[in-house]
Amino acid sequence: MPAWLAIAAVMVLVAVLLNPGRDDFAWFLKLQRPRWLTFERWIPLIWMAIYGCFYASALLTWQAGGRWLPMLGYLGLQVLVQSYTLLICRTRRLQSGTAVGFAGWVWGVALAAIVAPLSGRAALLLVPYLLWSPVGTFVTWRMQKLNRHQSS
Repeated sequence: MPAWLAIAAVMVLVAVLLNPGRDDFAWFLKLQRPRWLTFERWIPLIWMAIYGCFYASALLTWQAGGRWLPMLGYLGLQVLVQSYTLLICRTRRLQSGTAVGFAGWVWGVALAAIVAPLSGRAALLLVPYLLWSPVGTFVTWRMQKLNRHQSS
């Protein structure tokens, strides 16, 4: 199987397997958001762009050296990122998302450091995630305070 197809297949599989159910997600959608969160409708597009960057970064990294350790790093990053909503919805605790969001950012920084010597462009493609992840984590942290009665 060509690398481009294998990377895409794994990404889709992780996204499908770690997606919350409809009922769980309905609970999440009912939570209060900060008033300043006026860009929420753009968040799915932002994440699609970030996943596109993950894909391109992983492919460039593979082409630069074909090593499995960085590929496992990408897999771990996607599992952390995709687990954010699933954990919040399953546990009904926004605190879970805040913790996973922070862990994902730390993982992303480590992955960028591992990838940079193999491919500078691949490392740069992780920057959109590294910039966006703290925003998502901060939003979740603020939502914790607004929804204390529904989650912790």
